[in-house]
Amino acid sequence: MSDRLSLGLAAVALAAGLFMGLSGPVFAHGDHGDHAAAKADAGVSAAAIAAYPLNVCVVSDEPLASGDGDEPVNYVYKSEGQPDRLVRLCCKRCLKKFQANPEKYLKLIDAAAAAKSK
Repeated sequence: MSDRLSLGLAAVALAAGLFMGLSGPVFAHGDHGDHAAAKADAGVSAAAIAAYPLNVCVVSDEPLASGDGDEPVNYVYKSEGQPDRLVRLCCKRCLKKFQANPEKYLKLIDAAAAAKSK
């Protein structure tokens, strides 16, 4: 029965991603360890990336676009009753740090967005 539930949830997630027109690597809130790496082929729209208020990783303060070809990690933070939030990070190590204290980093993103809109 749990395999059926997992398959059903995967189908719903795939349908939602296709509906939203997503593209590029992304992690969804609740993914852990190797499971997160396996789900990195979903995506985030170019408009969401363009609207993101930071050019640096919210955790490490490193540039998101490094010159060595590494792509930033696009993570979709989900919290019940709240809209999904894009969080862009420089690497998977920072993803783990973000997941340990998301409220801290979401406040920093919100402050950057407020400053950018002035």
